[in-house]
Amino acid sequence: MIPNPIHKVLSTLCTNEVQFLLMGGQACVLYGAAEFSRACDIAIICDERNLDRLRAALVELEAEPVALPPFEAEYLKRGHAIHFRCRTADVAGIRIDVMAKMRGVAPVEQLWPRRTTLEDDSGVRIELMALPDLVAAKKTQLDKDWPMLRRLVEAHYAQHQDVASDEPVRFWLRESRTPEMLIELAARYPRIAEEVQSERPLLRAAREASRGPTKQALADEDQRERETDRRYWEPLKRELEQMRRERRGN
Repeated sequence: MIPNPIHKVLSTLCTNEVQFLLMGGQACVLYGAAEFSRACDIAIICDERNLDRLRAALVELEAEPVALPPFEAEYLKRGHAIHFRCRTADVAGIRIDVMAKMRGVAPVEQLWPRRTTLEDDSGVRIELMALPDLVAAKKTQLDKDWPMLRRLVEAHYAQHQDVASDEPVRFWLRESRTPEMLIELAARYPRIAEEVQSERPLLRAAREASRGPTKQALADEDQRERETDRRYWEPLKRELEQMRRERRGN
């Protein structure tokens, strides 16, 4: 269930025909990997018509920019997140975080056709980032994202394991975050595990039911992803710091 303030934000975006994909904590809730969040994270199609629709929705929500960068397409296209805080009484304090480009995730125009669509009891259609894309977007340097990534994969497995085709199995083998689940999957789907091993070498240890080596390989993989994410954000953070210095100078 979506909390009422978040529902109000989403319905306002939908009423204004903003083309967006819900991601972040609220999307995790809807996929069955519960997480409380006072933020509404969205990925948008970054063209002028859609940005104008977003501006209209933000006006309706009395959403004001928080910090830097300013709300301009050039920053979204470079990978910056732009943050807003809602001020209207029924959604006061709700944050809206907007992105148009993410590390390790396809452009939003490519994400759009494979989205998940939900419709609530009031008829509001909510477009979610597809679960595999959401998992990819969660591979950040932030500690809080990795448990959620694990829960997303486990929730998907719990919901679909009895009717699994090859593609979901490949997804679980590529993205599972615990040695127990990987060892179980490798034993249950040995042919697919052998095939996916070329993409994810740590599956060799899982196929051998070696818990210790699998656990260590997962930790090493997590660390590589965190470091890749840090390197991605370094130039963007430098750009933000330069903007802050220029603002202070004014």
